[in-house]
Order: sequence, then C-alpha cells, then structure tokens
Amino acid sequence: MDTYILGIETSCDETSMSVVKNGIDEIATIVLTQIDVHKMFGGVVPEIASRMHIENITIVLEELLDKAKIKVDDITAIAVTYGPGLIGSLLIGVECAKTLSYIYKKPLIPIHHIAGHIYANAIGNKMEFPLIALVVSGGHTELIYMKEDYSFERIGGTLDDAVGESYDKVARVLELEYPGGPKIDVLSKIGKDTYTLPTPLDDSSYNFSFSGIKSAVINLVHNEKQRGNDIRKADLACSFQNRVVGILTKKTKRALKEYHVENLIIAGGVAANKVLRESITQMCEEENIKLNIPALSYCTDNATMIATAGFYAYKKGRSADLTLNAKANDILK
Repeated sequence: MDTYILGIETSCDETSMSVVKNGIDEIATIVLTQIDVHKMFGGVVPEIASRMHIENITIVLEELLDKAKIKVDDITAIAVTYGPGLIGSLLIGVECAKTLSYIYKKPLIPIHHIAGHIYANAIGNKMEFPLIALVVSGGHTELIYMKEDYSFERIGGTLDDAVGESYDKVARVLELEYPGGPKIDVLSKIGKDTYTLPTPLDDSSYNFSFSGIKSAVINLVHNEKQRGNDIRKADLACSFQNRVVGILTKKTKRALKEYHVENLIIAGGVAANKVLRESITQMCEEENIKLNIPALSYCTDNATMIATAGFYAYKKGRSADLTLNAKANDILK
C-alpha cells in the first residue's frame, strides 16, 4: 500500500506544505516565502515571521490539497518540523500538525530540521549508506555520519556562527541586499583573492568556527574606511568565500577518509553555493567519492524534505503524541 506523508515546515520565514508518496515522489508542494518582507529589515524579524505564518498556514494547506488533488483523509501520516528554529515560527507549524493529527486521527511524526535537509537528497533519489552529510545553512554547519536510514551521528559542527549566518553578516558589511549569501557567491566569481583573511578553525577536529573570519572582515572594512580607502567588494567576497569553502572541503575530505565512507551528500541552503559545489565536486572526483547534492529548489527550507524525512521516520516507528512541543534548539539524534 502506498504511503502518503503530509509535511509541514515553518522553522523560519517560509510557510511550506508538501505531500510526498513513498518517500521519493513529490506529489505537490507549496512554499510561501517572506523574503520580500524581511528584506526591508536586513534579516528575519522573528515576531513578524510568526505572525505571517499564522496568516498563511490555512491558505497554504488549502492550496496544497487542491494542487495535490488529495484529501487529508487519504494522508497516511503528518510530519512536522518541531525544531530547531525560531520558536514562534515553529509553534505555528507544530500546532497545525497536532490539530490535523487529532481531527483526522493520523500519526504525528516529529522531524528535526537538519534531518529534513539531509533527506532532501532522497527526493527522487535513493541515498546509499554509509555516508557523510555536510549540512550547511543559515543556522547550521554540521558533519553527520549515517550508517543507515535515520541513523545520525554528529561528528562535528559549528562552535559559534553557522556558515550561512556568517555569509549574511559579511554581506551586510559589504552593503549587499538580504539575503546576502547568494550575492556574495555571485560577486566572488568576478573578484580575485587579494585580501589577507584567517582560515577558520584549521585544526584536527571536525568542528567549525566562522566568527573569527566574520570579525576579520568587519574590522578590515572599518579600518579601510577610516583610511579613506575603497573596498574592492568583489575581491573581498572572493577572499572570504575561498577561506570558508576551503575549510569546509578540507574537513569533509578528512571525515570521508577517517570513516572509510565513499558516499557524500550536501544539504542546506548553502548547498546552493556554486563555489562550494565546484570545490566539493572536484574533491569527490579526485577521491572517487559518490556525491549527491539536492536540486536548488530543495536546498532552502521546504516541506518536501520534511515529508520525505517523515516517510523514513514513519517506517522506523517514530511518532509523537499531542504533547509535542516546538524546540528552538535541539540536537539531531
């Protein structure tokens, strides 16, 4: 019998719902983004985000069911992002999922946001194990070892700023429009690596730290302005991105070797970064590693990945009751 999972994602500033069949076939997805609203403030405003989720959640549900040509009665289970994320935003999705679960007597599947990003790689594709997952987004920088489906071992992660967060903060210093990450990616392609910047946490661990290089860029820009010098934005973007991508690639390569793994996946919004994709692809070709990267539409927050992860969690017997609550911070396990 076919399994239909309804996924709900409201961890930040996207209100998204999706129906996925058997963990691989996307039936329909709706993503209602708030980027244009938050752009006016230079970043996501949590209170505004949660209020907009309240306004949008029922609209998105109605549009999804109409697009998918399906009724909630036909859904097997309901998967929802419970954390981590903005607590106000998460609560809207969780309460919606709990309500639907109660009214329609459907199993409730709690999904960790990072697990969702990882399983974006399973949409229309079968993941091969064991594997290493490099998760890079606005809120996360993680290296995860998976020996099988829905088995997560965190071997390293950020000690401070996530990689996407540091991109946005550097972009703001360079006076680039929010969201800044994609702007730096484009700008770096026309620049040259001419600025001296530190390599972020180049040690023997699998942890990452981007606060140092972020601060170095901020100080550099401040000092150059004090001297009356122009900032070569494309060159600085190139220098910054090269350091960040370099350390991500270096530590991922070492993890693959130490764990004797031949499969790598990249997940999260920063997985859309072209320079990162090029660097990781080249490394995998040199090391004979099988690489899988989600389509660009599945890199940023979306409910398709939540529904897909929900299928595998459901098969593993994971579920929650109506006491499920949102968690702003939570460790993937």
